[in-house]
Amino acid sequence: MGNTQSPPVDPRFASASRAFTQKEIGDLRALFVSVAAQSQSDGRYISPSVFQAYFGLKGALGERLFDLVTQQRKDQKLTFEDLVIAKGTYEKGTKDEIEEFVYQLSDVAGDGALGRSDIESVLVTIFDDIFNVKSFEPGSSSQGDMVDIFLNSATFSRGDERCNDESMSFEDFRKWCTLIPSLRKFLGSLLIPPDSGRPGSQVPKLLHLESIDSGMLLLRKEYAWHIGGALSQQELEEWKLLYHSTLNGLSFNTFLGSIIFSFWTIFK
Repeated sequence: MGNTQSPPVDPRFASASRAFTQKEIGDLRALFVSVAAQSQSDGRYISPSVFQAYFGLKGALGERLFDLVTQQRKDQKLTFEDLVIAKGTYEKGTKDEIEEFVYQLSDVAGDGALGRSDIESVLVTIFDDIFNVKSFEPGSSSQGDMVDIFLNSATFSRGDERCNDESMSFEDFRKWCTLIPSLRKFLGSLLIPPDSGRPGSQVPKLLHLESIDSGMLLLRKEYAWHIGGALSQQELEEWKLLYHSTLNGLSFNTFLGSIIFSFWTIFK
């Protein structure tokens, strides 16, 4: 009789599994089987291209997430154990564990130093995903302008020989995420399928009179997305323009009257 001992269970997998209910583990297994079936791997693993297509991720950010989920083995194979361990940390872990994961995720170069070029790559991917650059409205901020605005709000103070430019410390990154909660929501929910209403991806529908040229409005979709990061999902569906100085005048009394009238019209 030969020795047919089963391979030892990864202690990280055993620990992560305890964060889920039996039903949740079953759902994760079903998800893995479904996605792995598209990878031509006999259901043993998920390939990078199928992973990125399923979760709607592109470019360096998608590649970096796959690398982290597979525990940086570089074997191009995402196993069921990898998925449970990653989601156990990324979604079920402590606040510090989740933020550390997001910090490492943003280091798309994977060199251990979160530099300006890493953050720029992350922002470009996010704006491409949420706004679809080709559909930017006339008069709205260009993608480059938006990237610069967000970059300028970040602090790069730590010199690091591993990258050519200044890098962002973990503490500075956490402070930056506090300033831009919409970005933190997006980066913290990438293992949620996009068709499930991924947090951080919703842009309020801006409603205004047809007689108002959208080019006259100061509030763009990009800014609405940023502001919406501090609000609940229910508050992000529609935002209605109640007052515009060009149409309603510059008087404070007119402004106040317009707001009060609109309020009672909506809630009466």
